[in-house]
Amino acid sequence: MSHTPPVKSALIIIDVQESFTQMPFWTLDDDVPAFQNNLLRLEAGCRAQGVPVVHIFHVWQDGPFTLESGFVKPLAWLTEEPDVRFDKHTRNAFTDTGLDLWLRRRGVGKLIITGIRTEQCCETTARVGSDIGYAVDYVTEATLTFPMTHAGSGRTYTTAEIKAHTELVLADRFARIVDVDTCLAGLVPAA
Repeated sequence: MSHTPPVKSALIIIDVQESFTQMPFWTLDDDVPAFQNNLLRLEAGCRAQGVPVVHIFHVWQDGPFTLESGFVKPLAWLTEEPDVRFDKHTRNAFTDTGLDLWLRRRGVGKLIITGIRTEQCCETTARVGSDIGYAVDYVTEATLTFPMTHAGSGRTYTTAEIKAHTELVLADRFARIVDVDTCLAGLVPAA
């Protein structure tokens, strides 16, 4: 009887940066405190089990996402230093960042995806990560997004609707959708 070794994990925190506080859609509604609590609980659990924490920051050519703006830094409540930081210039955390090499050198086979925006950089990173061979735990309750209005219909989609859609398209194709407790229960350190 063969035994498959457990898959080592890494926590990927995407775009949890001050840049978003400068955007017109940023609000401190009910989603932000829950997101903060869930992400901090997940991060503490990962650190306690020796799972590396990776910060990804989005850098763009203008506005509050430029390095010169001074806003490409963690939100004030994200105070722990990561094991490594990568800056990205695309919607996924892999293209031209060095993340894949860093993970593979440490034997990481599972990504724990969290961050801002649920349907954009977090979802895209989950899809790319899955496509290049990683198992993905997508922790929706540790992601944040904002209402969006469809250009054609004028309908505004709530954050709950956007999160539900992301889960629908990722589940059993690109990721396992989990809550914080389920994710923490299945951790394997990458050390």
